[in-house]
Amino acid sequence: MNNNTVHPGNDSSSPSSTLTEGLPAAPSRTISPTAAQIAEKSADQSKVTGPEKRSPKKRWYGEEDKEYDPQHVEMNLALKERIKHFTWTWFTMTMATGGIANVLYRVPEPFRFRGLWTIGCIIFLFNIFLFLCNIIAISLRFHHFPNTFTASFLHPTESLFIPAAVISFGTILINITQYGVGHIGGWLEEAMIVLYWLYCGLAVVSSSGIYLIMWSTTTFTIAQMTPLWIFPAYPLLLVGPFASNIASKVAAESALPIIIGGFILQGVGFMVSMMIYSAYVYRLMTQKLPKEGLRPAMFISVGPSGFTIAGVVGMGQLLPQVAGPNFMGPALGEFAAKVSMIGANWIGIWLWGLAMWFFFVAIAAHFTSVAHKRLHFAMNWYSFVFPNTALATATFSIATALNGSHSFKIVGVILTIAVVMTWMFVFVMMIRAVYLKQVLWPQMQEDRDEGGWGKDGRKRKRDV
Repeated sequence: MNNNTVHPGNDSSSPSSTLTEGLPAAPSRTISPTAAQIAEKSADQSKVTGPEKRSPKKRWYGEEDKEYDPQHVEMNLALKERIKHFTWTWFTMTMATGGIANVLYRVPEPFRFRGLWTIGCIIFLFNIFLFLCNIIAISLRFHHFPNTFTASFLHPTESLFIPAAVISFGTILINITQYGVGHIGGWLEEAMIVLYWLYCGLAVVSSSGIYLIMWSTTTFTIAQMTPLWIFPAYPLLLVGPFASNIASKVAAESALPIIIGGFILQGVGFMVSMMIYSAYVYRLMTQKLPKEGLRPAMFISVGPSGFTIAGVVGMGQLLPQVAGPNFMGPALGEFAAKVSMIGANWIGIWLWGLAMWFFFVAIAAHFTSVAHKRLHFAMNWYSFVFPNTALATATFSIATALNGSHSFKIVGVILTIAVVMTWMFVFVMMIRAVYLKQVLWPQMQEDRDEGGWGKDGRKRKRDV
């Protein structure tokens, strides 16, 4: 008997399923797998991970314009490809680190301890190192991918973070004034005066320039509004604190113009912020809270009041020491300086309440995000740190305005401890995020396709 039976599971072309040579082959027939075999095969495929399951050509999940899924992209990218996604938001890290050094410098007696100045100085030097690393990394991005330079200025989200580089530079200049002037030599004092006026010009150009680009190239709705819109005004908000720090360490004839310039630009920055505040509150009233991933930016609303308090009160305290006898009128110098100091103190006290109000609102907005574990790391987490360093220094300034109020000093120290611990936590989470490909990865940072930008823009054009 010839064995010409086709057995299930064997290919019909195999030796066991054909006749001996010279005899006609039996008609082939397909054996349908049983339901159990199908289920077993599906289970085996569901366990497959890595390149076997993810096609290296499939970079997008589903259709072309559906949401990007990083789990469907190649698991390994070269360092050069990751640098492509090094955005301006990384300068928020140096903003926050410089802010920590600033807060530690401002801690008043009797809460200062031996070594605190050294710790602050080390953090300041570490921040310079981080700033240089940022400069190198973003320069490499623009060198290897030249189109990303223009794109970073036109992107609806990334462009808002360009002032972070200017703010980082300003924070470093403030730290140099605090930890360097008076400890190195007279040349540094003269250099910082020049750098102060240079920073004033840079703050005006960067702030107005970014807003002009936004108003010329991007259309926003009130539903898209976040406090991040205030961010381009931040370089101006650092002028007052910078002025109060440097004016306390230079001669009176140089200090008075610095203070007047500081009042002018601090006023511009705060008033621009106030106008955007109104849109922010209107957005909260009509659109509810922002999405969980955007809520860290709510702390940015604390910064304008905080920096203005530190700057205005600090400059006001110095006016009686630097104002000439004819300041604001013949023989009115001493009187005008004291009245100005009192007015600055009351403005600071008034704004401190506003800063605390926004601070508590921002904290309360994160309760549901934390409870439901919906808060995933992004570089905007440094918003937990930098604006709140301003609140801590503002609290110390209010203590000074109230003749060394011990209660405000205690509140300031509590805020300082909290913000330092937050900075350490965010820094560790940032390192973890780099390892887990949550940052420096396609479509995972502020250069993602959104708001009519990139693939989102092409999709919108087709839908119109």
